[in-house]
Amino acid sequence: MAAPAHILDKPVTKRAVFYIPGYDPIHPRRYRELYRTESAKQAEISGYGISLTGRQGGTRYGWDVKGLIDGADVDASVDVLVWSDIVRESMDTSIPATYLQLVRTAWVYIGSGALWRLMRLRKGPVLAALYPVFLLVLQLVLAIVAGRLVSGSLDLLPYVLGPNSAPALEVVKLFVWAATAVWALRWFKKKDGKFFAYYLMHDYAFGAATLGANTPALEARMSEFGDAIAEALASDVDEVLVVGHSSGAHLGISVLADLIRAGRVPSGGLALAFLSLGQVVPMVSFLKNAHRLRADLAYLSVQDALTWVDVTAPGDGCAFALCDPVAVSGVAPPGKRWPLVFSAAFTQSLSPARWKALRWRFFRLHFQYMCAFDAPRDYDYFQITAGPMTLAARYRDRPPSKSRIETPVNKFTNMAL
Repeated sequence: MAAPAHILDKPVTKRAVFYIPGYDPIHPRRYRELYRTESAKQAEISGYGISLTGRQGGTRYGWDVKGLIDGADVDASVDVLVWSDIVRESMDTSIPATYLQLVRTAWVYIGSGALWRLMRLRKGPVLAALYPVFLLVLQLVLAIVAGRLVSGSLDLLPYVLGPNSAPALEVVKLFVWAATAVWALRWFKKKDGKFFAYYLMHDYAFGAATLGANTPALEARMSEFGDAIAEALASDVDEVLVVGHSSGAHLGISVLADLIRAGRVPSGGLALAFLSLGQVVPMVSFLKNAHRLRADLAYLSVQDALTWVDVTAPGDGCAFALCDPVAVSGVAPPGKRWPLVFSAAFTQSLSPARWKALRWRFFRLHFQYMCAFDAPRDYDYFQITAGPMTLAARYRDRPPSKSRIETPVNKFTNMAL
């Protein structure tokens, strides 16, 4: 896929990186530490230099990076779209409210037929979506059974206290049953750092609650981030690189579409690039009210103002691996040129020992795109963010993966702005 004509192949010495995380309640300092530790590992493996400096003050959270790659010095600034507070607020629900979310979310995906269409693309992320439903129902059943077992242990008390105690005992048993079940449900929620049932339920419920539309609070945060990107586009950097991971990918699509529509992307030598990683775009674009996202997908796919590369991997069971997000959403227009879809090929870019260690760690694998590879091929997150080549130049001659999925299976293809 040819790079846009306005992109120059001059080496990058200064880059502005804008990172958009997925649905995550934890402060983005975790991404700074992930970058620090994993970049050091990759630098040692690949034989280049990279260092990170925490940023003091400023209106946006981020850090600065210095790279010495292929004999070239590169300065990169990384800014993060902070929406962890919005995520935490959406997760601040009671146990009964979470079970109500379960019913509503299941109805949105099953009732609309979206679940079956998503299943035709990749079973992995659909199973990941069903996982919290199954586990929360199982937890409820176990809580009820635990309550019954504990309350049942009181059945012998009438023989000790006398038959006249039986009526009052039934009330006590009911109370014990309920109290035990509530305690069990609270225990399961407390241990969700191991189970991830509540976290994933809130994740899928967040998009389903609006049938694929963004909340006003999220739209406001995206607009602010777009202003920051526009500011960088008007600066002296050689490349502005936007990175969207997981559900952050569809936010990045809309932010960039807004900027280009508004004429805020200058023509000339500056390179604008978008790197979507481990995307789950169909989970949103297949919903009835995702008019904006579908319109943004179609619009961005034909633009020559940017380079868009989409990287996933079949080994990532939480992503729609090798699914072209524009095509499968059923909104591919004539002249579509983006994204370039290819695989990070975990089974080949990780050594057999490393792959064996990570293979069943599904959530960890979902973040592997921003981590070190001990048998790297042509994908290296740290060379992309801190190296001397633009994204366009790096993948100018890179063919898309032959096994990519482009079949349009979305029921809802209407677009509106």
